[in-house]
Amino acid sequence: MNTTYYVMEVRRVVRDFLGLFFTAVLPAFLYVIFGASQDYSQEMLPTGKGNVAFYLMISMAVYGAVTATTSIGGMAAVERMQGWGRQLGLTPMRDSQYVLVKTLLGLSVAMIPVALIYVLGVLTGAQGTGYLWAVTAAIVLLGAALFSLYGLVFGLAFKTEGAVSAASGSLVILAFLGNLFFPLSGAMLTVAKFTPLYGIVALARYPVTDGWLISADGSDAVHEALWIPVVNVAVWLLILSTLATLLVRRGRGRQ
Repeated sequence: MNTTYYVMEVRRVVRDFLGLFFTAVLPAFLYVIFGASQDYSQEMLPTGKGNVAFYLMISMAVYGAVTATTSIGGMAAVERMQGWGRQLGLTPMRDSQYVLVKTLLGLSVAMIPVALIYVLGVLTGAQGTGYLWAVTAAIVLLGAALFSLYGLVFGLAFKTEGAVSAASGSLVILAFLGNLFFPLSGAMLTVAKFTPLYGIVALARYPVTDGWLISADGSDAVHEALWIPVVNVAVWLLILSTLATLLVRRGRGRQ
């Protein structure tokens, strides 16, 4: 890996204060407002493995992490399509090194909101069985990698920095539809299971909930098999990787 290029990219991201706000501070703010500050935050979940604050902490960590990886993936595509790839072609760095740098950069940036939200969770009374803090954080980061492809598709399709903003902005809609911001039920929950964020959120929560879904209408909890979010992630991985491959081929054909 080209360490110099990685350090340069990290510095560029850190200097983007507005981007860091929406990536890290906004999800943390949402956790405090809708999670830690609410009276129900200290209520224990039916499984006894954590309280509501812990459950909401995981949700907001997912939102922050996918926002980070989406922006990194989108900018990588825009850079390549706008000629930065030709500049890098004049250096000894190989394409595989470029991909590795961007992958590690996305992971590094995604760790910022996850770490911030988990620290706030500790300070605001989020309770979870010891090992679940590390397990859920790892699932959040691994799952967020899928959305680097989401950002990549937007960047390759529209080739402008505005496309990256559109991709990040669309995550708000996907978060509502994906059962992230508040529990869905009925037809809305059925629709949610087909959206790209649902699988990641459900997998991150699974070690805490054991698959039991919290209902918004106060009805009895419903159990969901593990294969449902796994299939969701696998299908969206296939869809997004296929789209990215087709868009790369289209871009090469026009050059």
